[in-house]
Amino acid sequence: MHILSDSEIEKQYLIADAIRDTQDLFPKLEQGQILVEHRTVMELPDTHNAMLYMPCLDLKGKLGTNKIISIFPDNPKLNLPTTQGKILITELETGQHKALIDASYLTRLRTGALSGIATHYLSRKDSRVLGVIGTGGMAFEQVLGILEVRNIEHIYLYNRTNEKAEIFKEKLIKFGINAEINVVKDVQELVKQSDIINCATRSNESVFDAIDLKQGAHINGVGSYQPSMREIDIKAIEQSSKIVFDDIDGAKTEAGEFIQAEKDGLFSFDHAYSDLQQLALGNIDGRTDEHEITIFKSVGAAHFDLAVGVGVFKKLLS
Repeated sequence: MHILSDSEIEKQYLIADAIRDTQDLFPKLEQGQILVEHRTVMELPDTHNAMLYMPCLDLKGKLGTNKIISIFPDNPKLNLPTTQGKILITELETGQHKALIDASYLTRLRTGALSGIATHYLSRKDSRVLGVIGTGGMAFEQVLGILEVRNIEHIYLYNRTNEKAEIFKEKLIKFGINAEINVVKDVQELVKQSDIINCATRSNESVFDAIDLKQGAHINGVGSYQPSMREIDIKAIEQSSKIVFDDIDGAKTEAGEFIQAEKDGLFSFDHAYSDLQQLALGNIDGRTDEHEITIFKSVGAAHFDLAVGVGVFKKLLS
């Protein structure tokens, strides 16, 4: 069995690879070639820690994946990553386990790829300003996903702990991002300036006020993954003309702000615009109005892990 570490994968498998492999997944989904089970989430009692199990099979490609991932928010205090994971890749003709690959980077990368794809279809083509709310573990690849599809000239960063936002800025600069980057202490300033807003937080309340949104703004929300969590203002949900999910069934049980908006009678999953698959396949329109507010919400699904896991396997090991 081959074993690949995050560091080995990160050197060779990039955001452009993840976007391509995710786009290639959608026709297979439509043709019924992918079997996927909804992820199992097990929360550890009396903690904020959780274990996730996510299996998926590619019947045409004859490969299956099962991702096991842990989310332990207090790990940075121990100099350990918040999110840790492995993807087991199995060949489906004989059942042989072919590879075990680190999945922390791939989880961040595939989520960034999803936001990049959604932003390509839903944001204004002339979007130049990106606002990043929350500069934790998921945020960096989110930025990379947006930069892959839009010519961003200015990036605003906001984090509850200002020092972390400054560290994140230096990381972007070191990576070679040449947009102008500013850390702000007032999230209102960020929202008022941004054409695209990325939210990646574990907040239990909205992290911005919808009244501050620019006309034509696009929002990506990837942080809240439990019913109790909120990061997107429910008023923004109410005002949005197009809301797209990566996985609507998953969102119904995990996307806290949308669950609450439905309880409040301000939104219905039954009337959501669509999912990312239909958008990427061209079965529905993307942005049709320069002034409309659009939202993409990602909660994650096993088939997206299969896309990047198999992508890594083929690029690095085949």
